[in-house]
Amino acid sequence: MNISFAPNLKWSRMEPIASSLNFSDIEFAGFTIQSYLNKIFTELNKRLAHNELEISIKEGFIPSRALVKHIGPLLVQNIDIEVVCATSKQKKEVVLTISKKAHSSVERPLKKLVATKDCVLLKYPWDLLALNEQLIKHLKGKKILGTVRECAVIDGVLHLGAGSVILPGVYIEGNVIIGKNCKIGPNCYIRGNTSIGDNCHIGQSVEVKNSLIMSSVNVGHLSYVGDSVVCPNVNFGAGTIISNFRHDGKNHHSMVNNVLIDTMRRKFGAIIGSNVFTGINTSIYCGRKIFANKTTRPCEVVKKDLQ
Repeated sequence: MNISFAPNLKWSRMEPIASSLNFSDIEFAGFTIQSYLNKIFTELNKRLAHNELEISIKEGFIPSRALVKHIGPLLVQNIDIEVVCATSKQKKEVVLTISKKAHSSVERPLKKLVATKDCVLLKYPWDLLALNEQLIKHLKGKKILGTVRECAVIDGVLHLGAGSVILPGVYIEGNVIIGKNCKIGPNCYIRGNTSIGDNCHIGQSVEVKNSLIMSSVNVGHLSYVGDSVVCPNVNFGAGTIISNFRHDGKNHHSMVNNVLIDTMRRKFGAIIGSNVFTGINTSIYCGRKIFANKTTRPCEVVKKDLQ
């Protein structure tokens, strides 16, 4: 099986993520993008009795398991697949092609499909939240490989990695994935479709809601992270608060390449790049981005993107 990525020439739209992470290394819902794609297409390849597949994916397009499952029977019929996705109101482009490796000169028929709504096209950094939500909301069955202490409450579906410990007073509500070797709590609240990577610390009296937190992140005590993406190796000083809701209840907008973009999200916190350190009691306006390697001072208010 060969998977290749068609380059995305506007990957800069994914700042501050693009400057510090390769596309295939982006973490979500317990996977990297590369490992997730390998998993779903390996499963497809096995159902096809190990036929060799040639797969080309537009960088940024993440097919759903449902779409890949639908494609399987077509490949059995020796039909090649081309999936298109609407990238604007008037434009559609090919985002995925799948064919079986040619063993003869006979040309196979081509079936064109339209990407289903549960697929995700990563165009802007907040699209990672939609991707994370899609994967985590379908979790079934608890998977506890770490330790859950007495007086911790799990009110939902939890996947907990080996070596991780959930301390007393922690309340987990909804579907949550926590990676390996994490320390959660005591007395914190994690809810929504939240993914926490490996080697993270979520401290005393912290609330995390509907967020994607990548590996080696420390969210200090008395902090709030809502509807946000936090890249690896970030340290939040105590009392760091991310706002995620406008007073007027309208959609959040975010500046991308000097253009103000409607995120189409009523709840949206922040995008935090890799290796960011915030000072104690930092307050971050909703819809803001802090680029990689930046720091804030104690009691700083982040009103604009910090580049």
